[in-house]
Amino acid sequence: MKIPTSRDKKVQDELKSSGEIPKHIAIIMDGNGRWAKMHRKSRIFGHREGVKSVRDTVEACGQLGVKYLTLYTFSTENWRRPQSEVTILMKLLIKALKDETDRLHENNVKLTASGDLFKLPDAVYKELMEAVHKTKDNSLMVLNLALSYSGRWDIVNAAKNLIRDVKSKKITENEIDEKIFAQYLVTGNIPDPDLLIRTGGEFRISNFLLWQAAYSEIYIENIYWPDFRREHLYKAIRDFQNRERRFGMTSEQIKKTKS
Repeated sequence: MKIPTSRDKKVQDELKSSGEIPKHIAIIMDGNGRWAKMHRKSRIFGHREGVKSVRDTVEACGQLGVKYLTLYTFSTENWRRPQSEVTILMKLLIKALKDETDRLHENNVKLTASGDLFKLPDAVYKELMEAVHKTKDNSLMVLNLALSYSGRWDIVNAAKNLIRDVKSKKITENEIDEKIFAQYLVTGNIPDPDLLIRTGGEFRISNFLLWQAAYSEIYIENIYWPDFRREHLYKAIRDFQNRERRFGMTSEQIKKTKS
């Protein structure tokens, strides 16, 4: 991981000393197409520019000590887009994996992916698995790409797998609780996100991590994803640190548990 600039280090040290750094941040990277339209460019140009935002965000998270970063990269609903756009997006994904995997590996970042990955084109799946394998032993941070993913698909898929294991008697019906069910989600080995960031100014979660984000703090950033940089991440974390996370309890109960 690059050594942060003196200005970045000062901001990062202030964040670390002023409160909790989210262990897991999830981001809905919205607005590539609208950003491109605003700049009178093609939608694909917006997606290309968005890669720069990913690079800066990953680096800043690694420097801050964020342990998990999940990026909503391609939803199951995105398969409904015009075939020409989907094809180009898949090519861009291959290029991004080729260009960024060595950088991730050098910076000790582990790459994982969550979603209905077998729907990906063979070339994309192959490149993705090679990147996952190359970085599998890295330990600074986990970068999790939500690919061919949606929250409803995830829950239905988990239910199907759980039913299968009940039928095969690997687990009994009475053993099933929230903790067990969560292990059947494709993010079963990743803690729930503490902070969910959405760019583009829309106030919805777009079928993203529906189960996992039950108690995530949500932060909406009005700028489009290609303009998102580490200073916007810092602002979101500051906002997170100023919130009281109650998880259904009262403020008084929270204060007692901390005392």
